[in-house]
Amino acid sequence: MSIDAHGDVRIDGVSLRSLPKVSLHDHLDGAIRPETVVELAAEAGIELPAADADGLVAWMLQRTQSGSLEEYLTAFEPVLAVLQTREALTRVAREYVEDLVADGVVYGEVRWAPELHIAGGLSMAEAVDAVQDGLEQGEDDADDNDAEIRVSQILSAIRGGAYVREVAELAVASRDSGVVAFDIAGAEDGNPASEYADVFTYLAGEFLPVTVHAGEGAGVDSIRSALIDGRALRLGHGTRIAEDLSIVGRAEDEVRVQFGNVARWVRDREIPLELSPSSNLQTGAIEAWGDQIADHPFDLLFQLGFAVTVNADNRTMSRTSLTRELALLAEAFGYGLEDIESFQLNAAAAAFLSVEEREELIELIGEGFAR
Repeated sequence: MSIDAHGDVRIDGVSLRSLPKVSLHDHLDGAIRPETVVELAAEAGIELPAADADGLVAWMLQRTQSGSLEEYLTAFEPVLAVLQTREALTRVAREYVEDLVADGVVYGEVRWAPELHIAGGLSMAEAVDAVQDGLEQGEDDADDNDAEIRVSQILSAIRGGAYVREVAELAVASRDSGVVAFDIAGAEDGNPASEYADVFTYLAGEFLPVTVHAGEGAGVDSIRSALIDGRALRLGHGTRIAEDLSIVGRAEDEVRVQFGNVARWVRDREIPLELSPSSNLQTGAIEAWGDQIADHPFDLLFQLGFAVTVNADNRTMSRTSLTRELALLAEAFGYGLEDIESFQLNAAAAAFLSVEEREELIELIGEGFAR
């Protein structure tokens, strides 16, 4: 692996950035350009914790590197303050697509919480419409520049908030207007999916796919609840599923592992894990194994046959991109292009799209890597 003069990472001589990629777990407010936050704040007369983009990034990093999910989430406060108008949401969504294109992403699912963007008078439905306008503008701009990308929305509700049912109903109502799934996010510990079982029952009755943040701020019991009570088709992070694995022996290069019931179910049912290495490190999700990317249980899960996917989670807060996350994993575990392709194929197969659309996406990835 090498880095060229333009800062691009190359594996086996091939630019990682140029390869077709799929992004499943990426928060809109966590991907905003710092310069955009500063500009929007100036226009709205909002005081930020720093005067310029570099200072704002430094302030955010202080909070995201705390090892606590709750402290990590405080980094979003100045971002949310500036995202309370239709114009701001549309701009940020358009720029979001532009940045995905620059990173080689051909399909993305962007998640965000409409309830956090109504303080300025917008309804949640109006906020969803504003974001969709921006995404479509970004897609059109990409098409004009001979780039191929599609981005869908996942609507997140906040644990402990007053809008969980309303966001679920909005997601169902917007399924023909760019929304493909529902998610629940926020402080995970002490807020299992079982608290919202009636909402998940409603979503199941409407056949709307669900992904649940689980196995990030809490452990195996939270994952169990996401699967049983939340009917999750994917696990948002799911990193701590590794707590349900026990190493019982080693022989040369082989590790013998005993599966708990939850881990075996997730592996055998091929329930996708939306792993985010840098974010998992910053929030303390991998603290049981260490404090470096090389300590992440990603490789163990991959070698055991779990449906692992790679994601940026919050590109601005973690100062990362999908390309960088893949590069970090390649450096830590010695992955080659075949492994990188496997992660993209896993993500394509897990996308909240029709079978036909997933097959087209898989074909697109295969062609890109073959070139």
